[in-house]
Amino acid sequence: MRPKVDTVVQFSGLSTGKYEYSYVLDNTFFEGYENEDLREGKVDFEVTLERHERMLMFTFLFKGEVKTTCDRCLGEMSVPLEGEEHLCVKFSDTETSDDENVVYLPESAYQIDLAQWMYEYVAVRMPIQHVHPEGECDPEMLQFLTDEATEREGEDDVRELGEGESDPRWDALKQLLDK
Repeated sequence: MRPKVDTVVQFSGLSTGKYEYSYVLDNTFFEGYENEDLREGKVDFEVTLERHERMLMFTFLFKGEVKTTCDRCLGEMSVPLEGEEHLCVKFSDTETSDDENVVYLPESAYQIDLAQWMYEYVAVRMPIQHVHPEGECDPEMLQFLTDEATEREGEDDVRELGEGESDPRWDALKQLLDK
């Protein structure tokens, strides 16, 4: 689905020099992507385009926060984000690049949509673990999880070993190592 924020930059009529653009990525923007961890928020982007004869240099400065789900208590939480990224756009009908910061457009191109790059810059800045700071998790959910863990301990199908007893599974593995 296409994001509802206009992130298309038309560069064909621009002369050599610097140009600045501002974007606000909000819930309507993030709804266009299918990512449970990044479903709503507000991130301000300041984009500088430095137009050269055969190349475009973009600098993305962004700051804001997104909402996600806490991995521990499943409550909603806000994650502050900020960063700076660079994108180089070169014009060529034949070249390709393995560098994610360099993009080749055909000579006939007259515009570029920055939405995917802005989304990826935000997504990459998300922490791997989403956990509330200590003491801010939902206490009811934490109590529920504690109760569930305690209940499951009683249902464990592995019997307790007495002193001097060994687990027959480990004994079989030890025999293999001794050979």
